[in-house]
Amino acid sequence: MRSLKLLVLAIALGLVVCGCKKEKSDTKAPETVQQEQTRGESAMGTTIQWLGHASFRISHDDTVIYIDPWKLKHSLGDATLVLVSHDHYDHYSKEDIAKVSGPNTKLIASADVVVKENAGEPIMPGLTIELGGVRIIAVPAYNPKKEFHPKANNWVGFVIELGSKRIYYAGDTDLTEEIKSLKNIDAALLPVGGKYTMDAAEAAEAANHIKPKLAIPYHWGDIVGSRSDAERFAGAAACDTKVLMPGESADVE
Repeated sequence: MRSLKLLVLAIALGLVVCGCKKEKSDTKAPETVQQEQTRGESAMGTTIQWLGHASFRISHDDTVIYIDPWKLKHSLGDATLVLVSHDHYDHYSKEDIAKVSGPNTKLIASADVVVKENAGEPIMPGLTIELGGVRIIAVPAYNPKKEFHPKANNWVGFVIELGSKRIYYAGDTDLTEEIKSLKNIDAALLPVGGKYTMDAAEAAEAANHIKPKLAIPYHWGDIVGSRSDAERFAGAAACDTKVLMPGESADVE
């Protein structure tokens, strides 16, 4: 009889212990939930994808920005915003704007592009346009000593403020005093092909003035410039650099 009572007591204690273990496995401490939420928020970063030549796709949460889309292979229609720096054929492509645009896509571009497109909002050097959670600041883009991109044309590059990041896209430009004065840039997208724009050495000098956390070269691999130009830039710039192939992406930390 005594043995039976001991057996019953042991079983009862076992059920209590099991119940406690089950309760602990099903319930998360408030600290753990908060940590998971913080990890989820930090994972929502900003991604820059090089589409080739001078074209980029920048994404952050539900916002997608295309810059100077050209020679795109697919029609995605996912653009929140399209930015076009000037009306040269390798930067302004009516066909490629149509490929990325949906019914609610907004266009911000140099004045000559807005006239040709008969749509969009014009922007000039020094102006700022805010759209939803995005701020676009126009930076002059020109050749001080060459005829390809006169300053008088009011063509532009862009500082894009998206999320907590500031991304600079130079457009077609040489190294200028306006570029040297840029501050607090997280990622700088710089042309390296030479002839029409900065070459690799000038682009590296630009990066050394700007001091971005990350620099990505473009304007190589089509029309002008080669991978060796991009690699020379990467070797000379005193910041983290990434030489992307078309379609590859980099995260902005």
